[in-house]
Amino acid sequence: MDASQLNWLSATDAARAVRDGAISAEQLTEACLARVREVDGDVQAWAYLDPEHALRQAHERDLERSKGQPTGPLHGVPIGIKDIFDTEDMPTEDGSVLHAGRTPAHDATAVAMLRAAGAVILGKTVTTEFATYRPGKTRNPHDPRHTPGGSSSGSAAAVAAGMVPLALGSQTNGSVIRPAAFCGVYGFKPTHGLVPRGGVMKLSRTLDHVGMFARTLEDIALIAEQLTGLDPRDPDTRARARMPFAAAASEEPPFPPLLAFVKGPVWDRAAAETVSAFEELAQALGERVVAVDMPESARQALDWHRVIMEAEMAAHLDREWEQGRDQLSESLRQQLARGREVTALEYQRACARIPLLNEGFEEIFERCDAVMTPAAAGTAPQGLESTGDPAFCTLWTLCGMPAITLPLMRGANGLPMGVQLVGPRGGDLRLLRTARWLTAQVAAG
Repeated sequence: MDASQLNWLSATDAARAVRDGAISAEQLTEACLARVREVDGDVQAWAYLDPEHALRQAHERDLERSKGQPTGPLHGVPIGIKDIFDTEDMPTEDGSVLHAGRTPAHDATAVAMLRAAGAVILGKTVTTEFATYRPGKTRNPHDPRHTPGGSSSGSAAAVAAGMVPLALGSQTNGSVIRPAAFCGVYGFKPTHGLVPRGGVMKLSRTLDHVGMFARTLEDIALIAEQLTGLDPRDPDTRARARMPFAAAASEEPPFPPLLAFVKGPVWDRAAAETVSAFEELAQALGERVVAVDMPESARQALDWHRVIMEAEMAAHLDREWEQGRDQLSESLRQQLARGREVTALEYQRACARIPLLNEGFEEIFERCDAVMTPAAAGTAPQGLESTGDPAFCTLWTLCGMPAITLPLMRGANGLPMGVQLVGPRGGDLRLLRTARWLTAQVAAG
């Protein structure tokens, strides 16, 4: 096995090679670090990286294996962590000068779960300011003149550029699905409350999700399987048996799935080539796709999402507003100012719409396995002043539904274009089976 190419191994293959002794965790980690040295000057995906510390972790994983100790499903696999997840051995600065030098005492629950599975935490990836709209330094690995998306910019770019096989991100609006689409990787946002958020910077309890990035669907399933469970620090989680994501992602569906092609309330924002590409995809899938109209209640979803997000952001970032608002970006100041003006009645009304929205989709999901819709309006926009429009993700985030980006298409400019599949709340396993089927259908032509 060519040591210089180990960084391109999938996480599944890398974990197997480490477990079987074909490679060491140190070799794998060094290959990822070499790739960082090679390309990160252009991509700039990392907020914090200590190569010596990463190699020490890898050495410990190798010692554990050599002593016959149990190896976890991610044993020796390097992973990037979005810089809003607490790490006890690395700074967590949340993309803001107001949190510069912040050093948590404990890992976020998701980080602790990854360590327990044997992962090597390579470093912290760039986030936009407080995981909102002001871009960080990261550039799209396919073309540095274009945005990588946000707010999980560094995680998506690091995976796409071959610096790590896996990375953690988060989504409060479109912050996993969109950057995955722009960078041409798989991005998965499980059902709200499925993955613990303890120790993750809080913007909105109602809307915050933990998500993940990988270059294969199999790897998405591998990391997702390590991350479900009860977290006393996250009141939206509950005790549950481990979900068999890996098995689901490798299984054939019992019947060919039926996809609901949903254009949605923001279809008029889609680029012309996005419209053409999805119409061609729907035509190619033939009878396995049906055009479905949105429930009438979905048309105001963007407004309800904004009310909830900005009100809860204003509450959670109140100290930053009071002590350092002059160091916040203008866009974030505007969001927080609006959030501080939301009335209790407006907020409660918006929150009450969420179960009604989900009920409105029940008929669709009784008939169809998943909704098919764009992950973004088009390919990654040129310029680094914006991370792109999250509107094609907003409704599904508000509903707390599982969603996944599949890197199945490209635009005329050669940049990736993602297909988003969405399932009902709690339908994560069926969604991954459906994603596997669709990926195979597109690959077969």
